[in-house]
Amino acid sequence: MNTASAISDLPIEFSKVNVGASGSPILRQISLLIEAGAPTVLIGPNGSGKTTFLRAAMGLIAPSSGQVTWGGAAQSAPLARAIVFQRPVMLRRTALGNLHYALESAGVPRSERQSRANELLSLVDLEGVGDRPARRLSGGEQQRLALARALARKPRVLFLDEPTASLDPAATKAIEELIRSVSASGVKVVMATHDLGEARRLAGDIVLLHRGTVVETAAADLFFRSPATTEARTFLAGELLL
Repeated sequence: MNTASAISDLPIEFSKVNVGASGSPILRQISLLIEAGAPTVLIGPNGSGKTTFLRAAMGLIAPSSGQVTWGGAAQSAPLARAIVFQRPVMLRRTALGNLHYALESAGVPRSERQSRANELLSLVDLEGVGDRPARRLSGGEQQRLALARALARKPRVLFLDEPTASLDPAATKAIEELIRSVSASGVKVVMATHDLGEARRLAGDIVLLHRGTVVETAAADLFFRSPATTEARTFLAGELLL
């Protein structure tokens, strides 16, 4: 996969970001820098704000206060960013049809779409399902197709929200291998996961969220070896964060 050498959207910086909905705070005073490199993995209990963080980092929601910047710019069209949600919606088309739609939306010339679609199917190991209805694929296949759609625009930053949730071990392994491949190609991956084992396997750095705040952030090996906060130690022990 070809990626541009410059990653113009990075670093992504949160500066005292608050996000609320219906009068209730979801993210509180988030200040964080996301830089190029190995995957940044968000962990934390349900309701900690991981999905909202990803949406704000993508630019899909605006802060109630504070600021998010991309490469130093307060306004940045998401042309080099892509996001895959936990339950991606498949279009009522074949797998190839889903990719053709994504490629058209990305401005890929019609003459190039078939070859690019085939490349993407190969990248996510779905060569044999191109003519099958996307909504009849297994959960793991749909997740890989969603990743292929996201990669159709050749993003430099890829956000993933619980990409292996509810998948069996074989499908989880396939998705994790794909994430490693995407990251190795130079794409910055920022992902949320509920699976601490997955976080250990994939993360370059860890961000622990709880009640909408960043409790701790550190290089993954340091975080798992020597967590600095009581909340992190509690979470890693499998106990409830209250």
